[in-house]
Amino acid sequence: MKAGIVGLPNVGKSTLFNCLSNAKAQSANFPFCTIEPNIGVVNVPDSRLEKLEELVNPERVIPATVEIVDIAGLVKGASKGEGLGNQFLGNIRETDAIIHVLRCFDNDNIVHVDGSVDPIRDKETIDIELQLKDLETVEKKLDKVKRAAKTGNKEAQKEEAILLKLKEGLDAGVSVRAITISDDDREALVTPLQLITDKPVLYVCNVDEDAAVNGNDYVVKVKEAVAPENAEVIVLAVGTEADINELDDYEERQMFLQDMGLEEPGASVLIRAAYKLLNQQTYFTAGEKEVRAWTINIGSTAPQAAGVIHTDFEKGFIRAEVIKYNDFVEFGSESKVREAGKLGVEGKSYIVNDGDVMHFLFNV
Repeated sequence: MKAGIVGLPNVGKSTLFNCLSNAKAQSANFPFCTIEPNIGVVNVPDSRLEKLEELVNPERVIPATVEIVDIAGLVKGASKGEGLGNQFLGNIRETDAIIHVLRCFDNDNIVHVDGSVDPIRDKETIDIELQLKDLETVEKKLDKVKRAAKTGNKEAQKEEAILLKLKEGLDAGVSVRAITISDDDREALVTPLQLITDKPVLYVCNVDEDAAVNGNDYVVKVKEAVAPENAEVIVLAVGTEADINELDDYEERQMFLQDMGLEEPGASVLIRAAYKLLNQQTYFTAGEKEVRAWTINIGSTAPQAAGVIHTDFEKGFIRAEVIKYNDFVEFGSESKVREAGKLGVEGKSYIVNDGDVMHFLFNV
């Protein structure tokens, strides 16, 4: 599962990517400095993992990860191949969610591709290009479906109605994710189209240091503009986060954050939000050799969760032993949880909860 960082040139995408990963994407004050998409595998910050490490004292600890892709800046006309348009649209289509970076700071030393700072205009520029590309996809599909619908095929007629609704919305400048369609119809008829504006989105308002805690007027406008999309908005002083990243000493980094009025790096907040955006959650395995966070889709069953460790675990699944994270912390060890009668034994239909500590019994 991958989240792609998008935005106009020079809004802070590559600087943000560098904050999120150990990779060093080129970051420079000119458009198209990121030509090939950079991919970073980023650890998901999770205080629960640290607590389990403290209690179990394992040989190693392995966190959950999320894949972040830094994609070249998009410009007007990208849907028609302008700039790096075709490459951009191809790269973003391959991701599962979008992290949309908007410039919400004034700085005369950093050139804006459109000559002035206006995050709402910037958002609309990218939205329009993505919507135009989706419109192209919908219209091609509609041409095929119309022929079948004319013959009286009920399924084709239903699909035609959904496609016409999508076309009407996209023509009006509405992204697919904001068009009201039933969950069943969306899953059956919209998801297979892999439309770019159907992907879940998270907006990152890139502000200066003074606005890192409370935001600014630009941020207020962004929140108002994205309200119909029901999307999360995160405020991040990307340049300052980059400076903090350069500090080697942990205490020094914490002092820097405290001076800004922040409890933790904004990048940590963003990584967790991206993880959630990708519909991901975590369960743990905890033993003397290893404490590990495993990534699964929200709503996964116990056998599906077991399959993340090894396909044989899913094929030969017998049962799962489950300890709630809070119970593990309260009693301090697996043995004490057992003694207290708090260890659950679950079958194939069990839906895994975020934070479950699990062991699987299987036979292949």
